[in-house]
Amino acid sequence: MTATETSPAPAASRLPVISGRQDALDGVRAIAALMVLLFHVAASTGYLLRPPTMPLRLLSRGEIGVPIFFVLSGLLLYRPWAAAVLGVRRPPGAGRYLWRRVLRLMPAYWVVMAVALGLYSRDHLSDVPSLVGLATLAYGFDPHPWWTDHLGPKGLGQMWSLSVEASYYVALPVLAFALDRWARRGRSVDVRARRLLYALGAMTVGSVGYAIAVLQTSDPPYWGSMLPQYLGWFGAGMALAVVTVWANAAPLGPAARFSLTVADSAVVCWAACALVYVIASTPITGISRLNSANGWTTGFSVVLYGLVAVLLVAPAALAPAGDPVVGRVLGNPVLAFLGRVSYGIFLWQFVVIFVWFDLTGHAPFSGNLLTDFPVCFALTVAVATVSHYVVEEPVRKLGGRLASRRAAGGGRPAPSGAAGGRQGG
Repeated sequence: MTATETSPAPAASRLPVISGRQDALDGVRAIAALMVLLFHVAASTGYLLRPPTMPLRLLSRGEIGVPIFFVLSGLLLYRPWAAAVLGVRRPPGAGRYLWRRVLRLMPAYWVVMAVALGLYSRDHLSDVPSLVGLATLAYGFDPHPWWTDHLGPKGLGQMWSLSVEASYYVALPVLAFALDRWARRGRSVDVRARRLLYALGAMTVGSVGYAIAVLQTSDPPYWGSMLPQYLGWFGAGMALAVVTVWANAAPLGPAARFSLTVADSAVVCWAACALVYVIASTPITGISRLNSANGWTTGFSVVLYGLVAVLLVAPAALAPAGDPVVGRVLGNPVLAFLGRVSYGIFLWQFVVIFVWFDLTGHAPFSGNLLTDFPVCFALTVAVATVSHYVVEEPVRKLGGRLASRRAAGGGRPAPSGAAGGRQGG
């Protein structure tokens, strides 16, 4: 008998969760959202323009919240497709998946876009092509927007990453199909899972290569805001999805043992995460991800940022339901709530920051981080909570009812894999 066959299987209650909402992952999302908010308040107050002491370098790497979001999306959205490849459930329907993604992303974003443009860009409301690009999150493909950079108009500067996220949403069914065709050449669950991991590893290496190659183009910021540069971070989350499903499909196998080891070593993983974050805050990664000077700093930033995200997410992703350590640290009520409203925190933060600065008469890149951040945090969470309960949840419920009616009318139940994507984005 093989080692796999003779090894004791973890009890079913000790296997990773592969569907439904997980408070611990909401907690991870909350941490990412707060990191990005703190980073943007620090940048807006001019704090990050001071001489680069180590505390300021640590603060300047709050942008690592972006790869954390991308790893989470890769994990949660690819999980149903990974489950289909490994024989756990039927594949999700691409049409229903895309419909859910539109409802998740766009209505709340359109509200923020309208407010931001109404406050700060009224002179450009007659520019229909730009408005269409903004409304569809396709503006990242415009090499010469009127706001002169690759980020976004005033109040929407963080939306470049939402544009990347939307690109991933559209690309995922195609990626999943290609991975499915490649993996199904293997006859057993173990072989298929390994083939998926090999392919995702190759995708990650290719993403790092793209990030370095972009530096040789005439417009690195433009090409660096495209999906290929970030596929490695999404791919890391997709690899975690494969491991979680593999563990459930083969409870006697290496993935189940690996998941149990990671879950039981959560504190060690988070300590390693903090250490890698400190390393990523040194000049080895350049000034920031958006201003990497050469191929070395770019490569190190992509790899180290992704490693920070994986070390933070993995214990929550691979832990069984009810894990006490992961639950207390990441799944506590405060972080779980902030995670549920985190999309609104992401969407509204720059509008809140600029409105607050206007009210207090702050000049550009001036202010006091210690006093401005608590106010911006409280206001952003308040607005995000309203957005969640007034816009996001009603739209989600309406979309669910419409999808159920369509499924009932067609005589088919909704795809079982669809539930795995609710937390994505």
